[in-house]
Amino acid sequence: MDTLSQHPDAGWWANGWVDLALRWLLGGLFVLASVHKIMDPAAFAKIIFGYDLFPAVAINLIAIILPYIELTAGLALITGVYPRAAAVILGGLLLGFILAISINAWRGHVFDCGCFASGEAALWQGTPGWMLGRNGFLLVIAWSITAFRGQRKILVRTG
Repeated sequence: MDTLSQHPDAGWWANGWVDLALRWLLGGLFVLASVHKIMDPAAFAKIIFGYDLFPAVAINLIAIILPYIELTAGLALITGVYPRAAAVILGGLLLGFILAISINAWRGHVFDCGCFASGEAALWQGTPGWMLGRNGFLLVIAWSITAFRGQRKILVRTG
């Protein structure tokens, strides 16, 4: 028992089952978030354009590549293929999303975040403050998966 995560009193956050639940939660959310973007990349490109942050030549490329990064990293967390690397990737995406939402909130832009749906279906996603809070919470989950040093459950690759 030379590490904190192996100590019986280390707490619930050092439990492999909690880590598994967090991996499935974060991975599942990103898989869910990627589906509508993959199904309708043109609508997602319009959402990215609405952020007014990227050069026009990059928008279509972002709209095509980003959902597949979300899908791949999400599936990696769910299946246990290099979960730490997948959590780092998703954490980086979450930091980018937090920055983009913050910039547009500061500018006073009204925008569709495009997180889980677009258009009228996206209205439930709430205010920029809600989106920032949600993404901050998910970032904490990504960090906890990255920082986890205990015995992970249901893994294909441990890298």
